Amino acid sequence: MFATRSNIFFIALLAGSLLGACETKQSKGSNTVTVNQHPAGNAADRLAQAGLDKSPMDMAYFPVEYPKLKMAHPNLEPPIARVIFSRPQKGGRTIFGEVVKYGSTWRMGANEATELEFFRDVTINGKTVPKGRYVLYAIPWENEWTMILNNDLYTWGLKIDSTKDVFKFNIPIARTNFPFEVFTMEFIPVEKGMQLVMEWDSVRAILPIKY
Repeated sequence: MFATRSNIFFIALLAGSLLGACETKQSKGSNTVTVNQHPAGNAADRLAQAGLDKSPMDMAYFPVEYPKLKMAHPNLEPPIARVIFSRPQKGGRTIFGEVVKYGSTWRMGANEATELEFFRDVTINGKTVPKGRYVLYAIPWENEWTMILNNDLYTWGLKIDSTKDVFKFNIPIARTNFPFEVFTMEFIPVEKGMQLVMEWDSVRAILPIKY
């Protein structure tokens, strides 16, 4: 069956609209055409428009990249630690002192409460922390953070029950020469232990852990 003239006109109009939605660039004297199909705005805006979480969940192990080690060595002993957290973005804001107020509780990320799990007993600032899973949150100050382990698991990060706090540690912070756009947590190996390094904006905090 042959298309009618009206159908042909409609198809041509639709094709023109689709092409107009894409920004095209062609270099002079070149056959290469660059098509930009991304909407305007920064990465966070594009994620929001796509219905994706602007603060995606992440996970870090110690030993570093433990799942890959486990895949290569199936009989490998369990890891020592794991942290599960979300990664909010700076987005042009001043984080500490403004978005995160000094002296207020902070969930160490976004969305669900951050969880830190130890697969064996460890020592932090001279205190023995039994193996197990804990909510990890902080009270940032201008020159130090109070790090808190809490037993109220599987909760939203804005509803922290301080009556279930089990350990508190004060750690110094350092100012960095450049800001970290995305909140980051990672384990770094050191002699006789590891460090849980936390970085966002122009602040770096380190929680020392021995095992």
